[in-house]
Amino acid sequence: MKPSISVRRAVPADGPAYVALVRALADFEELPAPDDAAAARLVADAFANPPRYELWVGELDGEIVAYAVTFPTYSTFRARPTLFLEDLFVHPRGRRAGVATAVLARLRDEAAQRGCGRFEWFVLDWNVDAQALYARIGAVEQPAWRLWRVDLPD
Repeated sequence: MKPSISVRRAVPADGPAYVALVRALADFEELPAPDDAAAARLVADAFANPPRYELWVGELDGEIVAYAVTFPTYSTFRARPTLFLEDLFVHPRGRRAGVATAVLARLRDEAAQRGCGRFEWFVLDWNVDAQALYARIGAVEQPAWRLWRVDLPD
């Protein structure tokens, strides 16, 4: 039987599942997981009025196994908005079932509905499985661009 996959905007009741997935992503990337205070900020910011970012969840047979964080940016060269994907994570129990592909398709459709000129994201250089998925859906690497960052104190 084919698994049931759905992608939707998150609601406040999804907060605990979302935090658990963020912590699983931290484990996957071998980074410190958000502490309880940071987890509370994540949920509060997702559901603030207005929200600081958009939170999406992917479900596999009714279980939340994925999340995506997006927010709008703007391309001066395209003179159109861009939908930026900050995070996409699928729990290992939901991988290879089509969840990530469904999330990306839903977000691409969302970007098109909003009149965006781009839908873009970063990927870690070692995450070759994700890179292969992105290539399969028609995304194109932008090798000339390098991420620069200034970390600010908490």
